[in-house]
Amino acid sequence: MRIFHLLREVTVEYGLRQGEFAARNGMHPTDVRALISLLDAERAGTDATAGWLGERLGLNSAGTTAVVDRLERLRYVARVRDTRDRRRVLLTVEERAKGLGRAHFGPLIDGAVTLLDGFEEAEKEAVRRFLTGVRDLLGGGEDR
Repeated sequence: MRIFHLLREVTVEYGLRQGEFAARNGMHPTDVRALISLLDAERAGTDATAGWLGERLGLNSAGTTAVVDRLERLRYVARVRDTRDRRRVLLTVEERAKGLGRAHFGPLIDGAVTLLDGFEEAEKEAVRRFLTGVRDLLGGGEDR
């Protein structure tokens, strides 16, 4: 149970950092989750539409539109026509938002990477397997 309690502590602390980031940059906490989801999609090579984002965030169409409108107004997200299918509109994270994210979360990310550098490859795989398993238990797997 100690590992689970540590995981819970980490998620609470990370949530607080997300809240600080949201407040500092004129966003709602859901907006930060949206940006994270869009950045994850970009990294995975997934086309992010409003429908896809709403599904990821558990929002209806109106809620998703409100999030995207706020992020677009702040110039953190852009709506762009899909070059392969002009009927589709894709969501992309603007460099401005990425820079703000790096400034706020960069030290944490760098520290975590440095921490992991001290792990053996088998230890890293165990951490990866555990976190992937917990994510899947929460219903946040790749197919979501």
